Amino acid sequence: MKPVETDKITVTYDGKKCIHARRCVLGLPEVFVPNAKGGWIHPENADVEELARIIDSCPSGALAYARKDGGAEEPTPKVNTARLWENGPVEYRGTLKMPDDAQATRALMCRCGKSKNKPYCDNSHLDAGFEATSDVPTTDKTETPDERGGDLTIKPVKDGPLMVSGPLEIIAGSGRRIQTGEKHFMCRCGASKNKPFCDGSHKDIGFEAD
Repeated sequence: MKPVETDKITVTYDGKKCIHARRCVLGLPEVFVPNAKGGWIHPENADVEELARIIDSCPSGALAYARKDGGAEEPTPKVNTARLWENGPVEYRGTLKMPDDAQATRALMCRCGKSKNKPYCDNSHLDAGFEATSDVPTTDKTETPDERGGDLTIKPVKDGPLMVSGPLEIIAGSGRRIQTGEKHFMCRCGASKNKPFCDGSHKDIGFEAD
């Protein structure tokens, strides 16, 4: 989709990353109008500050913006987090260095193994009946690190997990801290018996992914 612009802001949309969480549609229905003729994003219908905050809430990063009025750009999270979604993906927020060398602050990464847009979520977990709780037990690695922000590199291992390097707090859907650390191997095949962490099950099931 081509960027949509006003004299104050440019809004971009990447449909491949969108899983229709609808935070935009519910937050500013006068701006985000699905299936509308002539385009579904109308940034001129809202205050630019309010519009920016709604886009900041998009969990997948499908929506993004650039300010043209000198206003504040999207804030960088002070704490890098990986939030588990119930029976769904992992939501990363932070200073993210993504697999395609892009920079991001928000991303939803597949953990069911069925996405057709790996390593990103595309809602395939729904059709697959994927089950994985967001409320896993707290581990014994929960110390508050000295550095909680900074670069977080997300790199898929071929036919294996996501290797996540950098300061990170893995949190339950409620926000409860599960684990902290500088390097984690996160399951993305859907078969681990120790979700959200990799336990080598991708080898047993013959998981294939670049």
